[in-house]
Amino acid sequence: MLDPSQVVGFDWDDGNRGKNWIAHRVSDRETEEVFLNRPLLGPDFDHSADEDRLFAAGLTDRGRRLIVFFTIRQARVRVISARPLTRRERARLPW
Repeated sequence: MLDPSQVVGFDWDDGNRGKNWIAHRVSDRETEEVFLNRPLLGPDFDHSADEDRLFAAGLTDRGRRLIVFFTIRQARVRVISARPLTRRERARLPW
């Protein structure tokens, strides 16, 4: 599981910068806000064949509810995908 004290930042490069804006209208900044606002963290077993993947479900500073799928590479969060929570996902979370 993710140990926040071991993470030193985010890994944004040409392969993932802006990608979630195009696909889901989620900015890179909003994605980072989820991690800063005490998200619910867990393993992403469905997509962890080649590397350990995790999810963070949480709120942006404006209260937007997002889910972020990511991995940790060299102590940095590498975002794979970020999108708004589905109606079903929202119903299962406490906020």
